[in-house]
Amino acid sequence: MLMTPGLAFFYGGLARSKNILSTLMMSFVALGIITIQWVVYGYSVAFSSDLGGFMGFMGDPKTYFMLKDVGGDPVALAPTIPHTIFMMFQMTFAIITPALISGAVVERMKFSAYCLFILLWATFFYDPLAHMVWGGGFISAKLHALDFAGGTVVHISSGVSALILAFMLGKRKGHGSEELRPHNLPMVLTGVALLWFGWFGFNAGSELAADGVAGQAFINTHIATGAAAMSWILIEWFKYKKPSALGFGSGAVAGLVAITPACGFVDVKGALIIGLLVSPICFAAIQMKNKLNAYDDALDVFGVHGCGGMFGALATGLFATDKINSNITGALGSANGVFYGGGMTQFIHQIEAVLITVVLAVFFTFVLGKIVGLITGGLRASADDEENGLDVTEHGEVGYSSDTSTVPAFAGVD
Repeated sequence: MLMTPGLAFFYGGLARSKNILSTLMMSFVALGIITIQWVVYGYSVAFSSDLGGFMGFMGDPKTYFMLKDVGGDPVALAPTIPHTIFMMFQMTFAIITPALISGAVVERMKFSAYCLFILLWATFFYDPLAHMVWGGGFISAKLHALDFAGGTVVHISSGVSALILAFMLGKRKGHGSEELRPHNLPMVLTGVALLWFGWFGFNAGSELAADGVAGQAFINTHIATGAAAMSWILIEWFKYKKPSALGFGSGAVAGLVAITPACGFVDVKGALIIGLLVSPICFAAIQMKNKLNAYDDALDVFGVHGCGGMFGALATGLFATDKINSNITGALGSANGVFYGGGMTQFIHQIEAVLITVVLAVFFTFVLGKIVGLITGGLRASADDEENGLDVTEHGEVGYSSDTSTVPAFAGVD
């Protein structure tokens, strides 16, 4: 729950000042929309038994409708904690994942279109994907792919979806001709701090127990993040002769992303290598985006979450070891990684899981984006609204200025 406001600060500081409230709201509104959706049917789709005929691709929305039968007793998926706590913990993942997408579309996507999109995206894509990976569905039970805390479910899904939406929306007004620099780097680093701290719950908590695997996930999360933050600023130091605060924060987030699928399956060496390598990969992806200039992923969601998530998922197939988590070759029916005696088996399973997630993300984002555009009269704000800033035009407020002359009367400003 701390991570979603943290994400809001991270993204908000990266946006321009005239869009600070709009950017913050894209994260905060997920706390409202997805909470309601999750309680009504989302949790049931993700974590109930397979819906008949869907072969492990989604749960039955009627089983836990309105949290029916979700009480204080444990369930098979979470035998060490009450069912209510498991439901609430998983809700926080469902909330932050669509909020991640917003970083690619800030400063130009209509708020109404965004709200409807994340509702539909969570319903038709996130919840079934969570079932496939964590709810006993196809990717975990049939492919035996490993994803401890969300490499596929959270980061690849949101990163690829962000890329597709960025293409569908087009570039921001002034992209390539105006300075579109972050307006508040201290806010960015505040967001990074909250994310880094919250991620310990995100990753270690996914063990659903206070045991050795949870402790290892905690350690691995911190090691990979610190290593990635340092490798990013070392790249900048070498290339630009100046290590930036933004670079440190970007590297930290990249490290958090990459270690997420692997944190409960790898040892310290694996975590360190994953952290050191993910920053060059994400840095290169962002450099390539800037060079090609083909799309405007405003805050590099695909470059960090998409590419970092894919690397982390694949790296799990290289470094996973049952010496850290015996469930790999036990209850999960998976195999050790390439460098731990398992051959290519698990690595291939990881590739399959990544490809399935990418294909589904592309399909559902494009289709749902088209549907939302038809319903809301287009995904994108008007050119005038974009020029004036979405804080005023979408929300009737300003983030910093004491000049409220442009704020409509309905906003309640004297």
